[in-house]
Amino acid sequence: MTSAAPPVQVHWPDGGSTLVPPGTDWLQAAAEAGLRIPTGCLGGSCGACEIEVNGRVVRGCIATVPASRSGELTVELASDPYW
Repeated sequence: MTSAAPPVQVHWPDGGSTLVPPGTDWLQAAAEAGLRIPTGCLGGSCGACEIEVNGRVVRGCIATVPASRSGELTVELASDPYW
């Protein structure tokens, strides 16, 4: 029997933090934290929803919160001059 990965402490750009189960959609996790990640196509093509998670750029509309060895992730909004 395998156990589920423990929740991850996500540190958001506004200074807040929440506990999020791995596998949660980034857009949902942000909404539950009271934040809005900009979106465009919702299919991963346009890049409007790009966020940086521990310095790695991911597209929030198609990515999920990963498990973390440290138990923590830091999110920053990626800046795109076209959005």
